[in-house]
Amino acid sequence: MLTALTLTSSGARTSEDIFTAPSLWTPQRRVFGGQVAAQAVLAAMQTVDADRFVHSMHGYFLRPGDDEQPITFSVDRIHDGRSFSTRRTQAYQNGVPILSMIASFQDADPGLEHQASMPDSVPEPESLPSAATILGAFDHPVAQYWANSRPFDLRHVDAPVYFSRGPERVAHQAVWLKTTRPLPDDENLHRAALAYASDYTILEPILRRHGHTWATPGLKMASLDHAMWWHRFARVDEWLLYVQESPSAQGGRGLSQGRIFTRDGVLVGSVAQEGMVRVPDAEA
Repeated sequence: MLTALTLTSSGARTSEDIFTAPSLWTPQRRVFGGQVAAQAVLAAMQTVDADRFVHSMHGYFLRPGDDEQPITFSVDRIHDGRSFSTRRTQAYQNGVPILSMIASFQDADPGLEHQASMPDSVPEPESLPSAATILGAFDHPVAQYWANSRPFDLRHVDAPVYFSRGPERVAHQAVWLKTTRPLPDDENLHRAALAYASDYTILEPILRRHGHTWATPGLKMASLDHAMWWHRFARVDEWLLYVQESPSAQGGRGLSQGRIFTRDGVLVGSVAQEGMVRVPDAEA
């Protein structure tokens, strides 16, 4: 992941700053959405004063990315105010955009403080099987990639929906996650890495609610848009709990929302994503 989150500056072009970054291989040969979102956020970070931190992003996935090609990022410095800065990042391959994102940055500022509570009685991550443990024995390229090549350790609190349906048709789940290796002490890198991880399992509550799995024949899923809010800083190489739910699915689309907590219950981020979810002969 550190390779993917290392950007190269190509200088400024008129009012835009240009960066390039590599794509990581995936068995589907499509760029993982979390990767390009994290890179877009990181590119915008390079154009903002060091004392301003990203607090929100809203992006649209426009086209599938090709994992055999690098990605070019164009950052437009839309606004710099007394407390906030706004940036628009476009990610390109072959001269056409694959992601369009706007992010907002803010100075550290005192203010009112409250947060939602972390769920009670959640099993410790060490007591749960990792994706590597569950998927490692399956001789399939996607299973092997999910087991051994993703830069995050993911541990579902309830049985994952990789191949088997959950015991209940519920539209919620929780997943522990952290990077498989320690990250440098760079707060912006940790914030970008959190954006990377936020795309992994966010649509799974939709599958769980309808008794489907990632192995459902004919399933087609793709992220359409992604919004994220960073509330408080957290290290992404320490365990975080990603609590997710889907309030609605309709018309071949589903909406999921998530909250990310540190192990001791601090709410560090919120996520919302709508995705295309198409299943042959789907129930009404």
